[in-house]
Amino acid sequence: MNKAQDALLGLATGDALGVPVEFYSRETLDQNPVTTMQGYGTYTQPAGTWSDDSSLAFCLAESLTQGYNPGDMARRFIAWRYEAYWSPHGHVFDIGSTTMASIEQLRKQLKHGDNESLTQEEAANGQNSKSNGGLMRILPLYFYLHGQPVADQFNTIREATALTHGNIRSVLACTLYLLMADEIVKGCSLKKAYKRMQEEVRNVFSRQGIAPAEQAAFERITESHIAYFPRHEIESTGYVVHALEAALWSLLTSNSYKETVLKAVNLGDDTDTTAAIAGGLAGLYYGKADIPVEWLEKLVRRREIEDLCDRLHAKYPIA
Repeated sequence: MNKAQDALLGLATGDALGVPVEFYSRETLDQNPVTTMQGYGTYTQPAGTWSDDSSLAFCLAESLTQGYNPGDMARRFIAWRYEAYWSPHGHVFDIGSTTMASIEQLRKQLKHGDNESLTQEEAANGQNSKSNGGLMRILPLYFYLHGQPVADQFNTIREATALTHGNIRSVLACTLYLLMADEIVKGCSLKKAYKRMQEEVRNVFSRQGIAPAEQAAFERITESHIAYFPRHEIESTGYVVHALEAALWSLLTSNSYKETVLKAVNLGDDTDTTAAIAGGLAGLYYGKADIPVEWLEKLVRRREIEDLCDRLHAKYPIA
């Protein structure tokens, strides 16, 4: 059993499904829905091409194979941005504005020898942004956190998220997401995993003294059941709460990996990120074997991704 392959192949495949139709409206996709892996479209990339979502997740995963080191994570993010490290075709074709600005700030900090103070300064990166660029790449951190008390995980999640997205709402979205991943890995049904995640996150809110306004931003997830909301009430924008809601809704209203990611993509707008976030959890729940073989065969750099997953699994094995 290799949960790293389940998670990261699930993430990258969902991402690649969404790349050709990023920014397409829901109405457009309702008329011509995505049904399989296709190419070109928004970025004129070949089928199976993943975006910055997967690139940054792979950078994080690669760093974690050497242990937990925010400075090393930052260097790999910088190498992706400026040297196309862990890019699908040797060039960067998609990057969010907050991520771009934050990586430039990280580059300046490290260039001036601020390696030791990086963890104190990084929270300034993206502190005013509530976009989903931290959430889209955070899943590999789960493997490092697995088995640690939930009470001890929050500061690590905050530190890793804040390399690019220091706003507390982004940090909380990543926390909810990784708590859901943990409950799935424990073998819970999706319904039970969701309920237990809700219980755990309320404890996190209490322990960390999270402001009522920040707690309220997640009420549809934490106090209701996101799957009960109709599709027209689910937004799929770049706002981090919308991204998390859309991903969880897609997962909890589906019965397979394929159904989950196609449902996520066809919500429209930030299609690659919604499907990447949903695909990571769906991969963990259903397993690599449930990802359509014809999709995996088209996935760019698949063998290298699998090798990375093997190394991550070897470093942080999950039974």
